[in-house]
Amino acid sequence: MKIAIVKLSALGDIVHAMVALQFIKAHCPAIRIDWIVEERFAEILKHNPDIDNILTVNLKALKTDKAGILAQFKKIRSYRNNHYDLVIDAQGLIKSAVIAKIIGKRIAGFNADSVREKAASWFYNIKVHSPYDANTIDRNATVLSGPLGFSITREQILNKKPFLSFDNENPQIYDHLAKDRRNIVFVIGSTWDSRNYPAEKFVKIAEALQQNCLVVWGSGQEKAKAEWMATQSGLIKVVPELDLNSLKALIANADLLIGNDTGPTHMAWGLNRPSITLFGPTPVSRVYQTEINKVLKSASIVNPCKLDKRDDSIKDIDEREIIKQAKFLLAL
Repeated sequence: MKIAIVKLSALGDIVHAMVALQFIKAHCPAIRIDWIVEERFAEILKHNPDIDNILTVNLKALKTDKAGILAQFKKIRSYRNNHYDLVIDAQGLIKSAVIAKIIGKRIAGFNADSVREKAASWFYNIKVHSPYDANTIDRNATVLSGPLGFSITREQILNKKPFLSFDNENPQIYDHLAKDRRNIVFVIGSTWDSRNYPAEKFVKIAEALQQNCLVVWGSGQEKAKAEWMATQSGLIKVVPELDLNSLKALIANADLLIGNDTGPTHMAWGLNRPSITLFGPTPVSRVYQTEINKVLKSASIVNPCKLDKRDDSIKDIDEREIIKQAKFLLAL
């Protein structure tokens, strides 16, 4: 059997869907799995032994390059030549549903009551129910396993094998890892400013823990924030700009990751590394809480169906709670 998974973005959502792969392969060892993804996120999928082919699109570029529409359509249409037995749209958007329709005849996805863009469900032959406000990881597991005739349990996910792999990473990351202190990665940026924990509080955490704190960044603004943090504490180092392959390697070698609700933070969960995820305007149902993966949420009430980007309550999370959790996870 040959299937294609359509999960275009974003980084954290792709990570949350990838957990299903090991269970799909265990259920059906002979299955071949291709994954359709936005080009800029393809590297998160690379080196995963359960993926046979990574096929890319570049829809984001069309926002500034309308002339590229025809080329993208031809590229997507060429994927039909793979003759998939089943295409699963795990994204649940109209654009992902259209891609699934173009490349396959038998298509599965969320039903209209389980998806944000209800019209996407019109494109599916097989419709899967999973409440939109349910845990994001459970939703991904349901839509990817249900059409294949089996289910993935919570216990299986809790006992998952790490599933993010890397190879030939940037050797510079090892120069920043300490041998005489615990290595803590700080993830300070995200797509919305209201999801970002204050830089000055990260500094207080570093000073309290007295370990080797490494700040990762993905934009000039985040780099400037990281450099300011390093001027405030000798325990903080700014890591060079990393591609996703090397970021996987850094997190895999960290003792703890502390960060906002964003892709790199969720990578720690995918790598079975200890983490503390900080939530303000987004729901904690996006993650699994485990013995090593903890969550701290601000006091604001979040509607998963209508997020408030103006909710900056994350800044009110007491850094002493983070320090307490970090000491527990690090056994300090």
